[in-house]
Amino acid sequence: MQPATITVAQLTQQLLDLGVAPGGVLLVHCSFSKVKPVEDGPMGLITALQTALGPDGTLVMPSMSDDDDRPFDPRHTPCLGMGIVADTFWRLPGVLRSDSPHAFAAQGPLAEVITAPHPVDVPHGLDSPVGRVYELDGQVLLLGVDHTANTTIHLAENLAGVRYRRQKYAFIIESGELRRVDYGEVDHCCANFRLVDDWLERENLQHRGIVGHAPARLARSRDIVRVVVERLRQDETIFLHPFGVDEECDEARASLLSSGGKVR
Repeated sequence: MQPATITVAQLTQQLLDLGVAPGGVLLVHCSFSKVKPVEDGPMGLITALQTALGPDGTLVMPSMSDDDDRPFDPRHTPCLGMGIVADTFWRLPGVLRSDSPHAFAAQGPLAEVITAPHPVDVPHGLDSPVGRVYELDGQVLLLGVDHTANTTIHLAENLAGVRYRRQKYAFIIESGELRRVDYGEVDHCCANFRLVDDWLERENLQHRGIVGHAPARLARSRDIVRVVVERLRQDETIFLHPFGVDEECDEARASLLSSGGKVR
């Protein structure tokens, strides 16, 4: 049996009941396949998010490029890997999108601040959209996804000073010329980001509920960063699988060895 269609008004109330703060900054990661069916599809969910935040709130979504081998164009490059809601959002009138392969899109009074230029080689540091959401005391909303999709945890890794890196590259247009940027990114498979659920809930820092038909999690960016930094300073490799389990984690662990670091 097809689930009942959730109206925009119902979605808005679900978001407010969960704890979305009107007038605040809200960073959303979403799997719409878990949220639907809702009135007006992805646009209906975006409308509900905008309505819950109100005119003084700022809505933020990831808007990263799907293709590392082509230069990023904020006017045209899709972000289907971030989901249909994110790929719909950046195309809307009045939405700003940062000019980076690691782009985020935002709408609201603080959109220009959040989408200001940010470095390619440190995608999720303080000088990035997720870093700015953190400094603005924003909230992070996970709809139909868990913390494995939570980019703010990468910010915490950077702030904790973890030493592991994976080698990445991106193409950018600089002064009218195509340029390849090679860099080491704090990255791995991210499966162990699921640990953050327990860390937050031990301190009653995460709200859970249903939005549409999807499980939802809501927490302050600053709370996420604090609890993660605390754990990483106790064990730098807490998110990394042991050698031989996952190639991405293997690369991250190997980078510690190549730099002379100790691997637990």
